[in-house]
Amino acid sequence: MANTKEVRKQIASIKSTQKITSAMEMVAASKMKKTQDSMLEGRPYSLKIKDVISHIAQASSEYPHPFYEERTAKKACFIVVSSDKGLCGGLNINLFKQVIAKSAELNEQGIGSCFALIGTKAAGFFKSVGGEVIAVAEKLGDKPNPDDLIGLTKVVLDMHKNGDIDQAYLCSNNFVNTMTQQPNVEQLIPLAPEEEESSPSQWDYIYEPEAKDLLDGLLTRYIESLVYQAVVENSACEQAAKMIAMKNATDNAGDLIKELELLYNNVRQAAITQELSEIVGGAAAV
Repeated sequence: MANTKEVRKQIASIKSTQKITSAMEMVAASKMKKTQDSMLEGRPYSLKIKDVISHIAQASSEYPHPFYEERTAKKACFIVVSSDKGLCGGLNINLFKQVIAKSAELNEQGIGSCFALIGTKAAGFFKSVGGEVIAVAEKLGDKPNPDDLIGLTKVVLDMHKNGDIDQAYLCSNNFVNTMTQQPNVEQLIPLAPEEEESSPSQWDYIYEPEAKDLLDGLLTRYIESLVYQAVVENSACEQAAKMIAMKNATDNAGDLIKELELLYNNVRQAAITQELSEIVGGAAAV
């Protein structure tokens, strides 16, 4: 049985860890509010531009944009959004499992995979499993800048224009609420228009400047906005998951301290009982 000194040392160590996890829980709660505000501020823009793109997709355009083109798929690219830091429970690994499962499904159909990675955790994981990494964006901070994502997005779009990839998927966590973060793998390219309402007539816009110039700029901006919104939303998911993970760690530390204090009392009582027995035995011998 452990002696009282060892148990006291363990209790002191766990209390120190408990203070750290409690502080980290409060920091994550504070950051979560800020990241949620950023996420909610960006959603109206993302939803509105999505409506615009969906409406344009239903037009009989004089310029069929490549992002709407359905090709015979030979290779797909996964844009994977993760956190830069850990201590956020299963947030990252749950997403990675879905990406690997989707990649394996495509592989069975003869479609290869490559990865454009956002976040240190994704970069480390997919490099370790031997995935083909075409671009990496790391250390974006709590307030990601859209400019830091343009380069990665451009690499993916250029590969699609050059025919190096035929499909692209955006993989990130969706913020449902503080307790729930949902991993999601969504097709990004080719863009899938929403179901068209019954409208027998053919129509199109009059574009100024040319349709090609306008649609190239608009669709590129649309995809960039989706990637940026995914990063912001994933940041909110990270802080929520971290807050929950640190709360669980703090609670578990408290339970462990109670068990060790009970063990300490038992060990101390056993030591006192033994000393009393030795005193009584010694007195009887005299």
